[in-house]
Amino acid sequence: MKVSIITVCYNSEKTIEDTFKSVQKQTYQNIEYIVIDGLSKDSTNQIIENYADTIDVHLSEKDDGLYDAMNKGIQLATGDVIGVLNSDDILASDRTIEDVVNAFNGADGVFGDVGFYDENDFSNKKRHYSSKGFKKSKFARGMMPAHPSFYVSRKCYEDAGLYRTDYKIASDFDMTLRIFSLPNTSFNYIENEIVKMRLGGVSTSGLKSNILLNREILDSCNNNGVKANWCSVLSKYPEKLLGLIFK
Repeated sequence: MKVSIITVCYNSEKTIEDTFKSVQKQTYQNIEYIVIDGLSKDSTNQIIENYADTIDVHLSEKDDGLYDAMNKGIQLATGDVIGVLNSDDILASDRTIEDVVNAFNGADGVFGDVGFYDENDFSNKKRHYSSKGFKKSKFARGMMPAHPSFYVSRKCYEDAGLYRTDYKIASDFDMTLRIFSLPNTSFNYIENEIVKMRLGGVSTSGLKSNILLNREILDSCNNNGVKANWCSVLSKYPEKLLGLIFK
């Protein structure tokens, strides 16, 4: 099974080398690594060139934002399975992709957990996001399996279509909902931390960002036939608090 991993970046010189090293160290060998850069103005592309032996596709050109760049990566991917690894995150262990592949077992996708860490210290865990027990009905609460842990067959992406570029934050929610809504598909949960994420991303900081996120989630639910409202979406926050307690 060939696994395509897509990393989108822009001015990521401070973090992206850690991302590359985590891919480089994987015990699973059949990986196609695609890096989509939005014409970085710092040394990001120089760092990319230093990892030419690890990176199979390197595209650097102007894009219309994160989700447009992710769409470019998906369209270039040739693997049986596609996953997304952010430019400030790392794969949780050297065996992560091997474990993901072993967990497929005939399913159309695999998802697991992610950990949120201090932006300067991957040993300092701040919060845990567990995807355990996830089912489609949880989309109505604005919940989803952790997107950075979600590895899906390329056919699912072909059937679901591209990421919506009109959403600023919740296009990953929308894509995951559309994939889970595809007929005759199944998804396996793996009780592993798949990705270590640095705190401070677009969707993890600020009141305004959270309001926008929830507005986009409600719009996605309505467009995809999921009954949701502000009360149902806001009900996810007590469960999120548990992630701060049980790290």
